Amino acid sequence: MTLPNAYAIRIQKTGGPEVLEVEAIAPRAPGPGEALVRQTAVGLNFIDTYHRSGLYPVKLPATLGSEGAGVVETVGEGVTAVKPGDRVAYLAGGTYATHYTGRAESMVKLPETVSEEEGAALMLKGLTAWMLLFEIRTVKAGDEVLIWAPVGGVGSILTPWAAHLGARVIAVTSSEEKAQKARALGAAEVVVGYEGVAAKVRELTGGKGVDIAFDSVGKISAEASLGSLKPRGWFITYGNASGPVDPIPPSRLAQGGSLIMTRPGVFNFLQAPGALARGAGLVFEALAKGVFKADIGQRFALKDAADVHRALEAGKTVGATVLLP
Repeated sequence: MTLPNAYAIRIQKTGGPEVLEVEAIAPRAPGPGEALVRQTAVGLNFIDTYHRSGLYPVKLPATLGSEGAGVVETVGEGVTAVKPGDRVAYLAGGTYATHYTGRAESMVKLPETVSEEEGAALMLKGLTAWMLLFEIRTVKAGDEVLIWAPVGGVGSILTPWAAHLGARVIAVTSSEEKAQKARALGAAEVVVGYEGVAAKVRELTGGKGVDIAFDSVGKISAEASLGSLKPRGWFITYGNASGPVDPIPPSRLAQGGSLIMTRPGVFNFLQAPGALARGAGLVFEALAKGVFKADIGQRFALKDAADVHRALEAGKTVGATVLLP
């Protein structure tokens, strides 16, 4: 299948943002059970930088990208879930491109109230927040939770959603500017800066500690998260913004009071039949109710992906970022 101006952002080797290259590439015709989508928006996620750098190995050469949205152009044999003209969003590998071909059953139809940019910005981040709040240790009214990076892509969804569920959110961020936004999103308290976090959290909780630490920062935050937990609290480490977490011996969990540690990945929570529809349904429902917004902080041309990665890794993005083919 040949389409004019079709291209993908690919890497031939791992490394810095400079390895991202624009390459003319023909979209693959859909096979049985598949659909071809003309993408109108692509989501940006920190995991994309892990694939690019080699932290999370991928088979090379590779097209990066973890989520996207657009309009179905054609479908393969046996496809009934979507049809040409449908607006869809999805989690998938290889979405840094003008077109995406993949399993139709992995695509979610967008409600009329949700734009394609919102769909691309929300799928991975929204479903990650759903997983964290509902699928691991269910957050309930009265819980006290610690959220790192509260105004980032996932954080800007996780913070207001947790607050909506009745949790008292204590956020940790790097600047007063971001702290103000965290408060606007629903954080009851904000710790600014990464020094002495555990002591400050304990002070804010009357010495008890929090029920759950949602930690996307990784290497420099793990010990502070552990030190912030009450006995039998949950350390949910789900990102590596500062680098991968150093090994933690089981004895450290015992010393903290029988702590529970998990490193979840959202795709493992979407394997069960109906899980994707259930999770996406809750995300879109919460969006419609105004619990959170698809906080698109910036838009870039897809061809400028290298510059986007530099901005993301330098902490210069706020909220979600979408790439426009």
